[in-house]
Amino acid sequence: MTHKQRIEALVGLLLGMFVAFLSSTIVSNALPTIITELHGTQDQYTWVVTATLLASTATTPIWGKFADLVSKKLLIQLSLLLFTLGSVLAGLSTSVPMLIGFRVVQGLGLGGLQALGIIIIAAMFSPRERGRYQGPMAAVMSVATVAGPLLGGLIVDTSWLGWRWCFFVGAPLAVIALVVIGRTLNLPVVKRDVKIDYAGATLIAAGVSVLLIWVTLAGKNFAWGSATSYELVAVGVVLLGLAVFAETRAKDPVVPLRLFRDRTMTLATLASIAVGVAMFGGAVFLGQYFQIARGYSPTAAGLLTLPMVIGSMLSATVSGALITKYGKWKRYLIGGAIGMSAGFLLLSTTDHDTNMVLIGVYLFVLGAGMGMTMQNLVLPVQNNVAPTDLGSASATVAFFRSLGGAAGVSVLGAVLSTHVSDLITKGLVAAGVDLSEAGGSGAGLSNLKDLPESISTIVRAAYGDATARVFLISGVLAMLSLVAIAFLKEVALRTHSGIEQLEAERAAQAAADVLSVGGADSELISEIDELEDRAAYDGSAGRHARS
Repeated sequence: MTHKQRIEALVGLLLGMFVAFLSSTIVSNALPTIITELHGTQDQYTWVVTATLLASTATTPIWGKFADLVSKKLLIQLSLLLFTLGSVLAGLSTSVPMLIGFRVVQGLGLGGLQALGIIIIAAMFSPRERGRYQGPMAAVMSVATVAGPLLGGLIVDTSWLGWRWCFFVGAPLAVIALVVIGRTLNLPVVKRDVKIDYAGATLIAAGVSVLLIWVTLAGKNFAWGSATSYELVAVGVVLLGLAVFAETRAKDPVVPLRLFRDRTMTLATLASIAVGVAMFGGAVFLGQYFQIARGYSPTAAGLLTLPMVIGSMLSATVSGALITKYGKWKRYLIGGAIGMSAGFLLLSTTDHDTNMVLIGVYLFVLGAGMGMTMQNLVLPVQNNVAPTDLGSASATVAFFRSLGGAAGVSVLGAVLSTHVSDLITKGLVAAGVDLSEAGGSGAGLSNLKDLPESISTIVRAAYGDATARVFLISGVLAMLSLVAIAFLKEVALRTHSGIEQLEAERAAQAAADVLSVGGADSELISEIDELEDRAAYDGSAGRHARS
């Protein structure tokens, strides 16, 4: 592909990613209204988010493997269709369990979009070039992040539309994205002999699901120290143990364990888990804080997240341009992790009465840290692995980030739910309210509209005060990502795209095979010298060319 063709394809790809991000974020400010109207609970609120994350987590590595078998263009179109189908079906839901089920369908498509997006971009652009396009990628994410909650808020606040249109509105945009991608993306289909590891994927998904169910239900449906709790933990650990065993025996594992022999891969994965927990777990409760605790409308809640979005867009654009110019990346990752940690820790000092200007400053700091960390964390991994492992490595990092996000939403949601119940009970007792008449700690999202004003005020204050604990835990986890990033070894970024590296490696291997048969004229030797120049990176291609 020429440079112009790659840019056109990038536009189509970013449009598809925009639809996915828009559909993901449009529900954030509408969710409190949805849960209240469908008479859901705080646990169900959490699982509406977790269901999508869990489905995308389980399928992300599988999409990455399929990218080595069939057309990446076909796969990303299929994932976009799945995501859109899930969105439309979610809009037709009549109960929270039905909504959660259709959110799983959305997650299947989202897993493909988040894996294939980074794989296709890595195939088209070299690690050094990629920094230049971090700005447009960040802008797409930021615009979708802003437009989603704002659009969702406007839809919810418009009586003749209703919350269901939060899911329907993305369908026309998805059709446009499919047409653009169909006309512009033309990557060569580089096939390998790959066997999909269904056993590993199933065991990983099952083990993670069991542990997430345990985290969500423990302390409410059964005690933390009960037999049921121990049984769920045991089942989850056994399933994950079997998954590790299956991965060691599989010809082409979902999560190739050999990749973790590389220090960069291991540390980047650990940092991705921490970033996923902090990012998804902390940010997902912002809309609830603004609407429930502070009483803002869904539209206003979307506007109040603008400082975080602006900070993310600016930091990603600037850091990406500097990475392309100088080829250095570690300093920006460290700066981003520090910003994330500081932003969450500052937010952990807030309550239901904190000055909104201060909260805006804290969100800007958090967004600036996220912009530098999220966009650039995959760069050292893609730069360090062989081109044949590019899909697996990229999908693995995305897998663990999503796994951290799913676990973070569940764990932090459980922490928030328990702390809110305690604070509501204490607030009602302090106000001299009869717990039996008020519904005790059962007063919450499911019956907020039906509560007397005096009791609903206590409930709202409880949500505002309890959210600080979620931010505190997120801040600690962000600091763990800082530790992992600090131990990463900085290696100069390559200047060849994934496709160029793979072609150079295969050509060099073919030339080496010819030489091994015997004899070579001056023209062939000259061709091998050229291959060595093309394969100017520390990998098998360079070794084959030199031999």
